[in-house]
Amino acid sequence: MALSDYNLSGEQKRNIAHFASIVKLAQADGIITTEEEKLLKRVANRFHILDEKYNEILNSPEDFPMHAPHNYDERIEHLYDLGKMVFADGEAKGEEANVLRKICIGLGFPLDNVEKVADEAIHLVLNNNDLEDFTKAIKYVNRI
Repeated sequence: MALSDYNLSGEQKRNIAHFASIVKLAQADGIITTEEEKLLKRVANRFHILDEKYNEILNSPEDFPMHAPHNYDERIEHLYDLGKMVFADGEAKGEEANVLRKICIGLGFPLDNVEKVADEAIHLVLNNNDLEDFTKAIKYVNRI
């Protein structure tokens, strides 16, 4: 962690950790496709991640621990972003689905329901559901 990382706000740290999770998914199959790279750049811009930090995360995403949001809707929004990365290259590979399940655990979804939540997330993104419909469906599948 760079010295400049100590000056980051809590929200910035969460955004960086979330972005690192998205990078892990992009790298799950061993390559980052052009479509995945475009999505990574879009998310990095949305999170205000500068080029230096972007490259640092791309080179070592495992150096950035996951910080699951406490808010349930934010966790679902993170899952939505992650689901979009799974399909950024037009297909969901087994490695990516496995990484998504692990990240679901890190986001705080119950162990006994992780597979169902991850599968539903993939299905919803595949069918181009927007965030609002995605949130409703995940809340239905994972009632708390």
